[in-house]
Amino acid sequence: MKYASFAFALGFLALGLGPGSALAATSTASFTVTATVQVGCQVSAPATVFEAYAVVAANATSAVSVACTNPAPYNVSRSVGLTTSAAGMMTGPASALLGHALLAESAHAVNWGRPTGTNTAVGTGSGSSQPYAVYGQTAGAQYAAPGANTDTITLTVTY
Repeated sequence: MKYASFAFALGFLALGLGPGSALAATSTASFTVTATVQVGCQVSAPATVFEAYAVVAANATSAVSVACTNPAPYNVSRSVGLTTSAAGMMTGPASALLGHALLAESAHAVNWGRPTGTNTAVGTGSGSSQPYAVYGQTAGAQYAAPGANTDTITLTVTY
């Protein structure tokens, strides 16, 4: 008896009289995604901190980072700082000045980034950050009052 019921159920399913599968329908749509890329650059620079100055030359190293859109050509120059002197000057206690140079290479021979187009950082944007080393140096035997000395340099990226 069990065998007959089983055979009947198999036959019933074989004829398609059992539970049917649901029919699926689909619908699609396409859309456009657009963006306008504008030429642009960003520049960043950490503080350049000199070694302690005590009559002999002091050195410092830092890095400027420039990120420009691909393939924008750019040129990075810098200001003279807070003083109007052609040489870089840090202002210290009692308005004493401590001269410094920001240089393009570790041999300390090339003044970095002044004026625009002369010894500046030049490159072509890649979309990612590109680092440029800055080497600082103070000359020895300067009259400088003890205490903190500062200058503010402004970087300009022309693209």
